[in-house]
Amino acid sequence: MAPDNISNDQPPPETTPLLRRTFCRLPSTLKLKTSLLAELSGAVGDLGTYIPIVLALSLVNNLDLTTTLIFTSLYNMLTGFFFGLPMPVQPMKSIAAVAISESPPLTIAQISAAGLSVAAVLLFLGTTGLMSVLYRYLPLPVVRGVQLSQGLQFAFSAINYIRYQQDLASTSAKVGPVRPWFSLDGLALALVGVVFLVLTTGAGEDNNNSEQQQQLEHEGNDYDDDERVDNLRRNKVRRRLKILSMIPSALIVFLFGLILCFIRDPSIFNDLKFGPSKIKVVRITWDDFKVGFVRAAIPQIPLSILNSVIAVCKLSGDLFPDREASAMKVSVSVGVMNFVGCWFGAMPCCHGAGGLAGQYRFGGRSGASVVFLGIGKLVIALVFGNSFGRILGQFPIGILGVLLLFAGIELAMASKDMNSKQESFVMFVCAAVSLTGSSAALGFFVGIVLYLLLKLRELDCGGGFGFLSNSNKAKSSKDEESPLIA
Repeated sequence: MAPDNISNDQPPPETTPLLRRTFCRLPSTLKLKTSLLAELSGAVGDLGTYIPIVLALSLVNNLDLTTTLIFTSLYNMLTGFFFGLPMPVQPMKSIAAVAISESPPLTIAQISAAGLSVAAVLLFLGTTGLMSVLYRYLPLPVVRGVQLSQGLQFAFSAINYIRYQQDLASTSAKVGPVRPWFSLDGLALALVGVVFLVLTTGAGEDNNNSEQQQQLEHEGNDYDDDERVDNLRRNKVRRRLKILSMIPSALIVFLFGLILCFIRDPSIFNDLKFGPSKIKVVRITWDDFKVGFVRAAIPQIPLSILNSVIAVCKLSGDLFPDREASAMKVSVSVGVMNFVGCWFGAMPCCHGAGGLAGQYRFGGRSGASVVFLGIGKLVIALVFGNSFGRILGQFPIGILGVLLLFAGIELAMASKDMNSKQESFVMFVCAAVSLTGSSAALGFFVGIVLYLLLKLRELDCGGGFGFLSNSNKAKSSKDEESPLIA
């Protein structure tokens, strides 16, 4: 009897595996949502905008490539950890455009001063909660108009990259003669890249939902013979599409472009110098702040508020309904990034909706995607330093145009949820003004005025001006209930 009592009262024998189980546990924000290859492919989804701007600034404005790569790699890793999304880190495009096109070009101190000025505004709006108020009450059709205009602008730039030769070091017109059909950076090569990405990624559908796949595979048991045959045929197509979607297509295209760099100019091997350059503090004078704020920061501030915070938060809610980014956190993130990096001459950066769309388009679903990108940038900076610019100088611009094209279309497609004619009218007018006026801020203000004028016609219907609430009531009510301030 004693042995029976002992055996019944004995505790579970295994106690040590608990230590092994918790030792290597990853944060939830870095856990893969799809396959490793898909996350790696998504990591390079925003390089179509990153590489041309960084290369142009290094050639025209003497931007230190080592410093920018190191700081943007740290930005990538930290944002991936804190947001749990493929949150991009992209150049501030208006500052970069002004810095390159001014005569004479802006100095690094003036560029840094412009980045610090924008960072101060976004930090103020974020910490005071004003950014969350703006995000909650801005009309949804106007936000969609900004996204549509930015997406189409990316697509137009991508077409120029594919069709025409580019001189990124030029401070004047960058569009050169028509690109030849057959060369190592020709039209034929770019079109092959487009066909490859269409075959592997389709229109951007998510074919990795395992639960949905299992349900579809077993539902054939409930039908008769003819319906079961049709269902089996559809399941075969779905399985094939799932296999295609698992191919790291964007990563393959990017690596192919890197190989072409060395084929186009084998002398790159002799010009590579190993080791990073020294990071130095930039001396910024009061005159630098005046020039940087007036010429570069003023046109950048509305673009950062609209595209880098509001549009990217709204897009994150569309793509990841359970992980929508907080407007306050994104605004503070952009401010803190630049308040650290700009003092050392790093390129002013933000979180762009186009980059998020591109990384999602090619498979990025978690923070691990941008962490991988950050690790890659850090390794490149520490190994090759500024000499990596020699490689980027030979990277096929047509290949970058292919990546940028798909990112732009993905961003523009976020506007597909405008269901009423009134919403679509406001969105298209806002997008048209933004594109023709080359100013997202101008399109935004025109869209706001138009939206209010249309609402004046419905004042007798009650309910106020109905911000963010038209026919899409289910989504808007969810947006208003979700906490935007942490």
